Amino acid sequence: MDYNLLAEKLFPHITKQPEDIQYPARELPEGAKVTRMGPSPTGFMHLGNLYGALVDERLAHQSGGVFYLRIEDTDKKREVEGGVQTIIDAFSSFGLPFDEGATLEGDRGAYGPYRQSERAEIYQTFVKSLVQRGMAYPCFATEEDLAAMREQQEAAKENFGYYGKYAVWRDRPMEDIEAELAKGTPYVIRFRSEGSIEHKIKHEDLVKGKMEVTENDQDIVILKSDGIPTYHFAHVVDDHLMGTTVVVRGEEWLATLPVHLQLFRAMGWKAPKYAHTAQLMKIDEETGSKRKLSKRKDPELALTFYKQQGYPAPSVLEYLMTLLNSNFEEWRRANPDKPMNDFPFSTKKMSGSGALFDIDKLKDVSKNVISRMTAEEVYDAVEEWSRENDPEFHALFVRDPEQTRAFLAIGRGGKKPRKDLALWSDVKPYMDFLFDELFQPDYTLPEHVSKEDAKAILSEFVFDAADTPDDFFAKMKALAEKHGFAAETKAYKQDPEQYKGHVGDVSMVIRIAVAGRQNAPDMQSVMQIMGREQVQARVDRCIAAL
Repeated sequence: MDYNLLAEKLFPHITKQPEDIQYPARELPEGAKVTRMGPSPTGFMHLGNLYGALVDERLAHQSGGVFYLRIEDTDKKREVEGGVQTIIDAFSSFGLPFDEGATLEGDRGAYGPYRQSERAEIYQTFVKSLVQRGMAYPCFATEEDLAAMREQQEAAKENFGYYGKYAVWRDRPMEDIEAELAKGTPYVIRFRSEGSIEHKIKHEDLVKGKMEVTENDQDIVILKSDGIPTYHFAHVVDDHLMGTTVVVRGEEWLATLPVHLQLFRAMGWKAPKYAHTAQLMKIDEETGSKRKLSKRKDPELALTFYKQQGYPAPSVLEYLMTLLNSNFEEWRRANPDKPMNDFPFSTKKMSGSGALFDIDKLKDVSKNVISRMTAEEVYDAVEEWSRENDPEFHALFVRDPEQTRAFLAIGRGGKKPRKDLALWSDVKPYMDFLFDELFQPDYTLPEHVSKEDAKAILSEFVFDAADTPDDFFAKMKALAEKHGFAAETKAYKQDPEQYKGHVGDVSMVIRIAVAGRQNAPDMQSVMQIMGREQVQARVDRCIAAL
């Protein structure tokens, strides 16, 4: 077989040689890692994408390396309009900074094009070189041929695939190939595998550790009939040319690892290191057993879910880090005020088994994250979220920004900040009582307080904006003593028969009247924000309702 002649017949339009395709060497510090995110523009970005991207970003930026975005759009059947924007918007909303790659305005960086659909000539150049070396060949097998082959393999209880005696176009003479080309028969280019399932390859994965994988014996398709490569070949070429040093991907890709290692060897290139992340699992509510997160069953798999519900992006990232590195929670407890990026992330601390996703744990993490934010940060985030997701509340929230910020500042900061909020949609029920338009009071009184006592207490209560916390508490104690309640909770506990209740019951009556509920932030601070007129109106309304 004249392989040079075959290559020219298949690729007459390709005039470049592989050595003609040159990219600059990356000038990076020793040990710096180059990672990439390579999503397909299918219009759906899921939590697994973010899970892997966080690993990519930390490995690159923690080492002084590069994190880039490559759009893997070789499968045009799955691509949807606006898919690239969906990808870019998703990562932007979580604040993951790409150093280079595809953007809506075009490419940024010296290693493009960063869209695989624009790199056809590059791939074909390398495929042509494989044909010239006798390492790839055209295959004219039809869908019917392949289906018949599969039936034959099934009947013989043999492995499925295009290999050995089933690789019928592997060694066909030039005359047969020329005859099909003359007829215009569609064809693909297959890689000529020299592997055997009798052989094992030793490999060390950054997450799974040392392993042995069975060598690939399949003559896989590397170039489809439309001249666009399969993922297998495209990512090998791109990761080499773009200088990728670590490939992070889900463990479902482990089955194809022998193919990719084989292709790197065939091209004469050093393979990057691979980190195969564990699948995201959850406990099924119906069966009680673990299962993979499902696009059909689990809305929390979609990244859009978190923005719509109002989870702060830092909360989601911190929660994912608890799944990625087993020692992150311990580090966070010891470093409550440090940015997450100060945490020394390591693939050695990643679990090789499934990571269990728990929405309740996410909310707990989010409460801690939000408690560390300033009132200004919370205000800005809620303003943005409510503008898009709750316009009615947004109008009230921004009506008096100074008042709203003051309310959000209550209990914020210090060693034990309040942890009322897990997501931005919690803010409305947390502070709705502040707005007369949303005020729906529940005047259920404490167990030890009668309606008559409550009315008397409220009738005598006078709010003074000049009161200090000590002044306010002194008023509560005076009202307690006057109406038969213990001025000290300790005294009530020692001799409960002597009192109707204690000072806490009295202050609770004020809380219920002003906030319309028993659970609300520090009432003296709240009343200072509301002002004398609104407070008195609330007190009068409660008296009338009792």
